[in-house]
Amino acid sequence: MGLTRLTKVTTSLKANALELAILTGHLLLYPSGIVSERPVAAPASGTGPGPGRPVVLLHGFVDNRSVFVLLRRSLARHGRHHIESFNYSPLTCDLRTAADLLGRYVEELCVRTGHPQVDIVGHSLGGLIARYYVQRRGGDARVRTLVMLGTPHAGTTAVPWAGAHPLVRQMRPGSEVLRELAEPAPRCRTRCVSFWSDLDQVMVPVETARLDHPDLLVHNVRVSGIGHLALPVHPTVAAGIRQALDSEEPDAAGDAGPGAASVA
Repeated sequence: MGLTRLTKVTTSLKANALELAILTGHLLLYPSGIVSERPVAAPASGTGPGPGRPVVLLHGFVDNRSVFVLLRRSLARHGRHHIESFNYSPLTCDLRTAADLLGRYVEELCVRTGHPQVDIVGHSLGGLIARYYVQRRGGDARVRTLVMLGTPHAGTTAVPWAGAHPLVRQMRPGSEVLRELAEPAPRCRTRCVSFWSDLDQVMVPVETARLDHPDLLVHNVRVSGIGHLALPVHPTVAAGIRQALDSEEPDAAGDAGPGAASVA
């Protein structure tokens, strides 16, 4: 076995071990995230909105807000004081419905906080729901930056046995929802940052988590050495997310983004 192949095998084994450890920990935390969190109270009259845009965290398929425990702490430690998680029901059968619910939630959040815009971080399906809201429901007026982690922009063929679920079918290549998202979006103002990993076994092929759309302001960030579950957990990715949220500059499409992240 050559040195390069041995290195790849070792890296893959480490990534799989990390995925298993994260899955185990997440299963323990999962019950704590089933109930939606209590919304943060509005600022006192006359005080104006607090510093920094609110951040909305949006989980993936059959998951909940508990997946963001570590990322939430990281954001809070670095100055993001208003962070909320949006739980959509595991019984949701249409991505568009979830996007509409997200839109109503964001409107309420803007009214409650006094901020005209928010930032969104979506993991997996959560990123696709947020993207649909931004592109197809006018959410670009409310979302300054959308960060997506392991999101199947071009569709994934993983877990074929789960194809009976309508949401899974909408994440398949060529689905009606993905065709809608591929349509022109010339006036979309949201900055998009998409993190994709070369060892993400839920994204098949892994490049499906790259966002390529001629009308969107996109940065694709390639992450090396971790799998799907590690994306919202790993500190290197968290640093990239913070950088993406803190940037105020409009972006051009490409891979320059917050920078490639190697965590092998």
